[in-house]
Amino acid sequence: MAFNYQRIVIKIGSNVLTQKDGLPDVNRISNLVKQIAAIHASGKEVILVSSGAVASGRSLITLPEKVDNIAARQLLASVGQVKLINTYAQLLEQYQILCSQVLVTKEDFRDRTHYLNMKNCLDILLQHKVLPIVNENDVVSVTELMFTDNDELAGLIASMLNAQALIILSNVDGIYDGDPKLESSSLLEEISNSAMDFSSFISSSKSQFGRGGMITKSTMSQKVAQLGIAVHIANGTKDDILTDLLNNNTKHTRFVPNKSASGKKKWIAHSGNYAIGVVQVNEGAKTALTSSRATSLLPVGIMSIIEDFKKGDIIKLIDEHHKVIGQGIAEYGADKARERIGKKNEKPLVHYDYLYLQS
Repeated sequence: MAFNYQRIVIKIGSNVLTQKDGLPDVNRISNLVKQIAAIHASGKEVILVSSGAVASGRSLITLPEKVDNIAARQLLASVGQVKLINTYAQLLEQYQILCSQVLVTKEDFRDRTHYLNMKNCLDILLQHKVLPIVNENDVVSVTELMFTDNDELAGLIASMLNAQALIILSNVDGIYDGDPKLESSSLLEEISNSAMDFSSFISSSKSQFGRGGMITKSTMSQKVAQLGIAVHIANGTKDDILTDLLNNNTKHTRFVPNKSASGKKKWIAHSGNYAIGVVQVNEGAKTALTSSRATSLLPVGIMSIIEDFKKGDIIKLIDEHHKVIGQGIAEYGADKARERIGKKNEKPLVHYDYLYLQS
């Protein structure tokens, strides 16, 4: 049975877009654009998260060996981003599709206002049948400001836009229970276990041109599937992979989506790395929060405020053993929270609607 998704985020990895010599594979890009155009023409909304700026830069400029790695990446990305978006624009023009460029950094996801501005921008593009092409702004994102890779970025965009599906194109058929090069390894075609530990059977090596390996893809895919979005990992080097995948006509890995979560919870779920405060809760609060009932965090369940925060900040909740149980938005600052520790009949520190619990 075909997959009938209305809004799809498609992430194309650098190993799919790049030839062995590190230069862009124009034929493959052209073939993928043809498929994306067909999906777009069928009335579906497509958001493309594309790597390949650095490879495009390599095709335009040769750098001396002595250039610092970070500076080289910034230079190649800055020059290459123009070439990459022009390549897409010219190819999409053949199908009367207008595309736009959206460059983002991790900072755009830390702040609710930035986040909503970006969401509104993408929403208005989709309303006008424009195809947004999203990439990390490598020119200003260096080291700690970078996404793990474009997989993480694609997961954030899919969550932000309440997409029904995220398709990740890599240079293998999906996730295997061992080394894909060995005959003894099998392709995992469906994954519905949100607690599966992939590190036991997936190699941690990175792809040749990309920053992310299969472990980051798998962990991110689990997280996105938990938020109610189907995730497909497939081989982007195969012809017609996108159309075959949507017709359920090719072997690949699919992460089965869980029940849907609200937009705010989706943002909070991905914001754990940006939490400002830390609050320790007692065993009673932990039991109440992790039960099947909708429960807010009340001051009576707080043991201590470990790191300060202000109203509206994202705070991490930890249990008595310092294990993270979730994160949420603080309804008031750390000073007020300290005054109310252990008190009954007080306003919740984190309301259930703004609380994301890790499973």
